[in-house]
Amino acid sequence: MGMSKSWSCFGYPLSIFFIVVNEFCERFSYYGMRALLVLYFRNFIGWDDNLSTAIYHTFVALCYLTPILGALIADSWLGKFKTIVSLSIVYTIGQVVTAISSINDLTDHNHDGTPDNLPTHVALSMIGLALIALGTGGIKPCVSAFGGDQFEEGQEKQRNRFFSIFYLSINAGSFLSTIITPILRVQQCGIHSKQACYPLAFGVPAALMAVSLIVFVIGSSMYKKFKPQGNIMGKVAKCIGFALTNRFRHRSSKFPKREHWLDWAREKYDERLISQIKMVTRVMFLYIPLPMFWALFDQQGSRWTLQATAMNGDMGAFEIQPDQMQTANAILIIVMVPVVDAVVYPLIAKCGFNFTSLKKMTVGMFLASMAFVAAAIVQVEIDKTLPVFPKGNEVQIKVLNIGNSNMTIYFPEKTETIGQMSQTDGFLTFQANKLGSISISSTGSSNATVVHDFEQGQRHTLLVWAPNQYRVVNDGLNQKPEKGENGIRFVNAFNDVISLTSSGKVYENVTRNNASEYQFFSSGKKNFTFSAADISQHCKLSFETTKLEYGSAYTYVIQRTNDCPEFKEFEDISPNTVNMALQIPQYFLLTCGEVVFSITGLEFSYSQAPSNMKSVLQAGWLLTVAFGNIIVLIVAGAARFNEQWAEYVLFAALLLVVCIIFAIMAQFYTYVNPAEIEAQFDEEERKKYLENRNPYSMEPDSQTKM
Repeated sequence: MGMSKSWSCFGYPLSIFFIVVNEFCERFSYYGMRALLVLYFRNFIGWDDNLSTAIYHTFVALCYLTPILGALIADSWLGKFKTIVSLSIVYTIGQVVTAISSINDLTDHNHDGTPDNLPTHVALSMIGLALIALGTGGIKPCVSAFGGDQFEEGQEKQRNRFFSIFYLSINAGSFLSTIITPILRVQQCGIHSKQACYPLAFGVPAALMAVSLIVFVIGSSMYKKFKPQGNIMGKVAKCIGFALTNRFRHRSSKFPKREHWLDWAREKYDERLISQIKMVTRVMFLYIPLPMFWALFDQQGSRWTLQATAMNGDMGAFEIQPDQMQTANAILIIVMVPVVDAVVYPLIAKCGFNFTSLKKMTVGMFLASMAFVAAAIVQVEIDKTLPVFPKGNEVQIKVLNIGNSNMTIYFPEKTETIGQMSQTDGFLTFQANKLGSISISSTGSSNATVVHDFEQGQRHTLLVWAPNQYRVVNDGLNQKPEKGENGIRFVNAFNDVISLTSSGKVYENVTRNNASEYQFFSSGKKNFTFSAADISQHCKLSFETTKLEYGSAYTYVIQRTNDCPEFKEFEDISPNTVNMALQIPQYFLLTCGEVVFSITGLEFSYSQAPSNMKSVLQAGWLLTVAFGNIIVLIVAGAARFNEQWAEYVLFAALLLVVCIIFAIMAQFYTYVNPAEIEAQFDEEERKKYLENRNPYSMEPDSQTKM
């Protein structure tokens, strides 16, 4: 212990450096792996969106529930240092197992590029994820508390600064990994068949976890290590239980009231423990409203990313993909933490305002609530630009004339005349039950009636090319293309069977006067190569699309001109027009909220807990995150809104109410200095010890203490 005093740097213990680097690598490892999970479940294992999302949320919730286990192991058995080391080993193994589970060639015996035995991969990845959840959750409450332990009395300022640096390292790790791992994923690799490189993308986080472990162990000789204090959680639970039952037994009026309900444990437990538990329960009581903050905060990854997919990512100099918008949070954190620490707080202090921890947290909640109001406003703007899709029993139809004469189509209560190679202006909407007869006529021929079973809630294209010749195609697109991609399909008016390919996607054998299915492409210009059986040598066999934006859909009609293919473009769904930059205000508000709420909360939890209960409170703090995730699943599941903006407003309102309740609760909280209270007890014990040693002491035995 004496040795660690001398190792210091800029007034900070040198050991802090190792703890911060360890945290950076661990968070890089965790977020890098987490960024891939949903895609890995969907594309490699082949689960659908809903199952992938559910498993993903379950995994995240587990990562925030296991801290209790970590705190238990650290306090009652191994101490913080050994707990961090042993669980980091478990964690590294979990990362390696997950990486192995994504190696296609593991079970791909016939080398066709798909695993022959999927259950093996599923089992391995589940074992890997279980180990990761145990590892990351288990070390979480220990690492930050272990960092706080490195400071001496009187280093409060440095310690608070440490929690900010610690938080920065978390965000730097998550920011870099969210950018880097998707780049690794799109590399091609494999022994027998080339495909998306999950083993590399999972392998890099695994390697960083190993680095994190090694760095932490190297610092071993410099750390201040405290012996485990015995099973604190068990003691706390027993003491609270005893106080409650004892209070219940003495509930009649003839027993004198006691100042605090925990005082009913006096018969069995010593004053010191009771006063320590009082500190913990008072903080835990304040935690009750907190999950609501996390419920909003964690929607960046789900709802806000989905919102971005209905927006346009063209920023002039560069383009942003919808799932990259999340990095806005990490970038803003890296900018805001130093600004708030060095500029905002000192300014507030200069104005003579006592900005206590709980006031900061209240402000943080308010800001997060406003962020959702901003998100709702953006959503309303987006909704104005969205196309109208058929709902319930509605059917939408558009007509595309691919023949070479004008056609007149008679719908119920509507008549449309369409020139050659053109389409109706947008989709026409009909009630399915009212959609009786549709007839087609063109000059000098009898009318033809369209016989078709239209599917409710779907868009259809009516292809016509000669008086009695038509085909109805179900578009299959009744929403904007996902992830801001663009749908493209081809209609063949070439009279031959044709095929087209572009960047790995193939439209095979599109038959005569028929439409292909839609396939989806990211933004930018796309090049298509055309092939057909009977085609002359001099034709140009490739063509380039116009520049694709975000969330659009097009139909390309291929016709013959002088024996060569000619392409004509028709817009089915117009591209997104609202720019993603509009999301910046909501990210800014939420990030400011996070800086004043989250960092302060960590620091507050540490400062208000007696030394032997730091991990208990850190675990309690992390539990609020787990409950926050559960709230999202419940609220989003129970309140089925037709309008997304209404759900945002609901969340904003809920947090605002919770924020007001929290502000009132905070008014009644009195801050304590655990170290002073501990010192008082030490002093009293010393006196008692001296009195017992010297029976002839002149000091009268004080009766007042009882």
